[in-house]
Amino acid sequence: MSKEAEPYLVDTRLPKEMNSITVARGLARRVMDECDYQGRYEDVLLVVSELVTNALVHGDGSPALRLRGTPARIRIEVSDSGTELPEPREPGPASGWGLHVVRLLSAGWGISPSESGKVVWCELAAVLAPLQVRPSEA
Repeated sequence: MSKEAEPYLVDTRLPKEMNSITVARGLARRVMDECDYQGRYEDVLLVVSELVTNALVHGDGSPALRLRGTPARIRIEVSDSGTELPEPREPGPASGWGLHVVRLLSAGWGISPSESGKVVWCELAAVLAPLQVRPSEA
């Protein structure tokens, strides 16, 4: 009997500087490699970039990044000490695309108040190909 792989986890505080976006993307890539994530890396990296950017630009304090991954799923959480919850706006050049992109690429997402601020989270799921049965096996 095969046991499902344990999730790979990263939990770190990022400096309140724009270079943290690059650091977060590197950590996300490491999680995907280590857990053998089968989904689109580009989607995960884009969502990580959007969430960290939003925390840096609109949040308070240094953001924290938490990533959990398995071959089939990646969960991304970005928290900051701001208490004002983000509100999705009509996407466009003037208002940005951030949460709209997150919503489109994620299997689920949300915003949760916490004791120390808020957490914006999302989960991306790998689209696994169905098992193909050959006519001679049916």
